[in-house]
Amino acid sequence: MDARNGGVPIHLVEPPIPYDTSESGLDGAPKEVPWSQRSWLYELRPFRGMWSDVRRRLPYYKSDWVDALWPCNWMTVGTSVVRIFFINLMPALAYVLDMTERTDHSYGVNEVILASALAAIVFAVFSVQPLTFVGVTGLTDLMNYTIYDIFHKHYGFDQMHYLRLQAWVLIWAAGFHFLVAIFNICDFTRFITEMISDTFGLYVGVIYIEKGIEQLIAEFSLPGHDNATGWLSVTIAILFCVTVYFATLVGSSTYLPFHARRLIGSLAFVAGCLFWTGFSHFPQHSLKEVPISRLPITRSFFPTLDRGWFVDFWEIEVRWVFIAAPLGLMIMLLFYFDHNVSSVMAQARKFPISKPAGFHWDFFLLGITTLLSGFLGLPVPNGLVPQAPDHTDSLSVYRQIPVHEEAKAAEGQASTEPLHHTSGNASILHISHFPRVHNVRVVEQRLSHLVIGLLTLGAMTRPILVSLGTMPRAVFAGVFLLVGWASVESNPIVTRTLSLLQDRSALDPRVRIRLSRWTLSKFVGIQWLFFGLTIAISQTIAAIGFPIIITLMIPCRTFIVPWLFTKEQLDALDAPTADAPAVMVSLGPNEDQTKSS
Repeated sequence: MDARNGGVPIHLVEPPIPYDTSESGLDGAPKEVPWSQRSWLYELRPFRGMWSDVRRRLPYYKSDWVDALWPCNWMTVGTSVVRIFFINLMPALAYVLDMTERTDHSYGVNEVILASALAAIVFAVFSVQPLTFVGVTGLTDLMNYTIYDIFHKHYGFDQMHYLRLQAWVLIWAAGFHFLVAIFNICDFTRFITEMISDTFGLYVGVIYIEKGIEQLIAEFSLPGHDNATGWLSVTIAILFCVTVYFATLVGSSTYLPFHARRLIGSLAFVAGCLFWTGFSHFPQHSLKEVPISRLPITRSFFPTLDRGWFVDFWEIEVRWVFIAAPLGLMIMLLFYFDHNVSSVMAQARKFPISKPAGFHWDFFLLGITTLLSGFLGLPVPNGLVPQAPDHTDSLSVYRQIPVHEEAKAAEGQASTEPLHHTSGNASILHISHFPRVHNVRVVEQRLSHLVIGLLTLGAMTRPILVSLGTMPRAVFAGVFLLVGWASVESNPIVTRTLSLLQDRSALDPRVRIRLSRWTLSKFVGIQWLFFGLTIAISQTIAAIGFPIIITLMIPCRTFIVPWLFTKEQLDALDAPTADAPAVMVSLGPNEDQTKSS
């Protein structure tokens, strides 16, 4: 027992078998050569990364299941299941509303539920990184309806022709996934820094908000409804956002005991979905007098269209098979960035992760789920940027730091670097707002992920499906707005831009940014430029090309940005999104990380 961690058994806090990247490797796994010493022959050796990922993680597979069963972890795991089940399912259902309308009902509720369940179950059981949450994202929605618009409007494709084409797109995408994983291309994820991930996070947040606004605007033009429906929808969406937002803030306040307020903050989203759904069902002679649109549902366990689950993708002209290839490449590029950034953020340095990561194997596994999605006519799942780090956060065990300890830790410091979500080389400008809280450990296990997948699959049963059908579309618009705003408000690009407007002479010297306004302006200007380009192309028929702009940020940060800033400036402004040995061991460790943990 370890008194420092509240009497938790030591083997739940520290890895049961320390991974080793030294000469011998782990259980015969190939030796990990430091990144600076790698040749192209070594880097592109087929299956090297996948083999190492599996061999490195295999000794932990039993503990991945057993750790969830310890009584000291029951509350953490149980709360995580409830919280992440809703945070995963609700945005997915919100996006299916958009996909259903924009693809003439090619996709529906059952497709998005099955896609989410498939991803959760497969990654819970077979992935090397079970903390990475995989599901249906807004970027999938954008790719799907853009492809449908092109081939429906210009080539006369109906829904079935579109699903056949989409199957080939995903077959090609899966093939590209396999090549990237086999030849270890995921190693280049190590060059993703906060500059890149913050820009991508801001883009995702704004897309969420945009979709929420679009959903509310659509409520004013529903057939058989008038403006009262639209205004009631706006009211419900705003009230949902406000109440859930402030209830979540209880978790970082000083009201109520620490564990009580953290529980309230964790379950605020769940409570908001339930309460505002019930609110829309107020009795007669009240809100019920106003007709309001709700989530459309179909038969349980059946596709939305009148078809079988397996798409007859072979019933298509050969030319469309080859036209699908560049579209598949675009999806692979999107998932290369989106999924790997999700994985990195789920295991970022702010979380005390102890078990080794494995990006190559997981990207190969993502190729398999991509292939299955094409065969079944599902919206293809991939890593969820907002939900993946939230999944890790939900499995984190926090301890409140007494005021006297915080004061002692702050003695002699020139800035008020918070004690939560930071490390020695974290960016001084990437500040979190959780006072006097320390992340003691993360319950790294697979069981909660699997349970969420099974619960999601159970949502296709008739009782749950009917219950989902009672939810007003306004709640889903509120989900878009809330998740989007949460990403935007705390994004360092926004906070740094606002800091340029501050009167620094009025600030406490301990919290002043020790960089010139010109330096900070250049840095955020580059981020705003890439953000603007990505948003702009997303509003056109060329939206399928936006993954190229996102991917171009990696070489820009690696080769161009260092010419514009000094090393000291970049050390203050930027840092690798993940640099812990447990993560970097899969992407190519630095020389000081090749020693045994």
